[in-house]
Amino acid sequence: MSEKKTIVNSWNEWDPLKHVIVGKADGTCIPAPEPALDAKVPEDSDMRGQFGPRTKDTVDKANQLLDDFSNMLIKRGIKVDRPDPIDFNKKTSTPDWEADTMFGCMPPRDVLLTVGSEILEATMSYRCRWFEYLCYRPLLKKYYDEDPNMRWEAAPKPRLASTTYKKNYLPEGITLEERYKKIENADFILTEEEPLFDAAEILRFGKDLFYHNNFTSNLKGLNWLRRHFPNHRVHQINLPPDNLIFYHIQHFLCFLECH
Repeated sequence: MSEKKTIVNSWNEWDPLKHVIVGKADGTCIPAPEPALDAKVPEDSDMRGQFGPRTKDTVDKANQLLDDFSNMLIKRGIKVDRPDPIDFNKKTSTPDWEADTMFGCMPPRDVLLTVGSEILEATMSYRCRWFEYLCYRPLLKKYYDEDPNMRWEAAPKPRLASTTYKKNYLPEGITLEERYKKIENADFILTEEEPLFDAAEILRFGKDLFYHNNFTSNLKGLNWLRRHFPNHRVHQINLPPDNLIFYHIQHFLCFLECH
């Protein structure tokens, strides 16, 4: 029996799941310091002061969890696709910047947003994640070839030059309390130079999209999405640091088909 062709059709986060992308931890790296990352990583994180490939032990453990999760979904009759990791431990550059490493392809929901029959590649706001979309291109090509109603879109690729980030956002000697105050006041590292957003900052409620404005998603990104989805209502939300668990959970999934 031939394999069933792909149908892209997903409108929310709760309908019964039929088809999904689950990421892989292969080759995951700790990114090298860069403006967007430095503003978000806690002072006591093991990522501070180092970069490069994560240890084989941690990658193996992460892959075991992702593989076990994929198998659980498959046993429930859900089709699971996986990305094709690239070599993340290499330098990348554009005319505006250079980065010593990339990141990985563990959280596909950061990169891809499915709205109805459209899959949209997000801009991303970390330089280390600028090329991450390449891991999903073979799958997107397959979906596009199989589903005549699928729309394959990509948001404007950002320059991520120095003007994209606020200068001296974390001055020397800033306290943890002062950092939390910035978050409380919706004062984040990104400027409004260009549209920026992670796909995982957008929750889908049918014709309503809720857009989380934070360290990876600016207000110009919100404006771009409102223009891109004129038949949707796109709402801005700002969550305090202690209410972020619900959206972290969905980072590991990209929904293709739900009914």
